[in-house]
Amino acid sequence: MSEPLLEVRELTVHHGQLRALDGVSLRVLPGEVYAIIGANGAGKSTLLRTIAGLHQPTSGSVWFDGQDVTRVRTERRATRGIVMVPEGRRLFGSLSVHENLQVGASYARKGPWNIERVYETFEWMKDRRGQLTAQLSGGEQQSVAIGRALVANPRVLLLDELSLGLAPVVVQRIYAMLPQILESGLTVLLVEQDVSQALRVASHLQCLLEGHTTLEGTPSEVTAQQVEAAYFGLEQAATGGGTSTEGSESLWSGSTTSSRAS
Repeated sequence: MSEPLLEVRELTVHHGQLRALDGVSLRVLPGEVYAIIGANGAGKSTLLRTIAGLHQPTSGSVWFDGQDVTRVRTERRATRGIVMVPEGRRLFGSLSVHENLQVGASYARKGPWNIERVYETFEWMKDRRGQLTAQLSGGEQQSVAIGRALVANPRVLLLDELSLGLAPVVVQRIYAMLPQILESGLTVLLVEQDVSQALRVASHLQCLLEGHTTLEGTPSEVTAQQVEAAYFGLEQAATGGGTSTEGSESLWSGSTTSSRAS
C-alpha cells in the first residue's frame, strides 16, 4: 500500500461544549476519490474544515505529505496544496466570474491549472466571465466555486456538499467533469449527501454518525444494508436482522435532509 497523501489521526473537535468529532481517523491515498457520507450533524463539514485549517482540533492531528500541518494556517495549507470548495459555494456575489477566479489564484501553486484552463473545462464560463456570480444559477455558481479552487493548483481538493440544493440533472453534469479534473493528478476528498452518487465516484467510503466513524471500506466491500445501517445508526440492520430502513428511499435518491485508519 502506498503512503497516504492526507492522513487524519484520532481527530476530536469541539464547537463550544458540543463534541462534533470524536477520534476520527482516515488515510487518503494519492489519486483517490475518498467520500465522507452521513446525516446532517454527523461532523462531515467539521472534518473538512478542520483539514483545511478553519477549525482547530481539541486533540489529534492532520498530516499532509508526511508532515504534521495541524497548526499550520489555512492560507499556508492552500499554498501546500490543500484547497476546499466550501458548502454553499461562498462566492463573492458582487464580483464577476473572472474576478472570483482571480481570488482563487491568489495563493496558487505552480501547476497545470490556470483561469484559461478552467474556461476550457467549463465551456460556458468564458463567454460570461464578466457576469456577477450573484446572477448565476446554483449549478453555475458551483462550477465557478470548483474553478476557483482549481486555479490554486491543489494536490488535495476538498469538496463539501457538492450536490447541496442542486437539481439531480445539474449534479450529474458537475460530476461528469470529475474524470477530467482527476486527470490532472488531483486527489479528492468529498462530503456528499447523495449516497448513490458518492458510491458511483468514490474509490473509498467512510460514514460518520454523531462524530464517530460507523462504516469504512471500498464501495465494492459494503452492501446497501450496511450503508443504511451506518448512516442511521441501526445496529439491527448492521447485523443482518433488519429488512429495510425507514427513510432509505430518500437516502439513495440523494434527497435526505438529515480499515485504513491508523
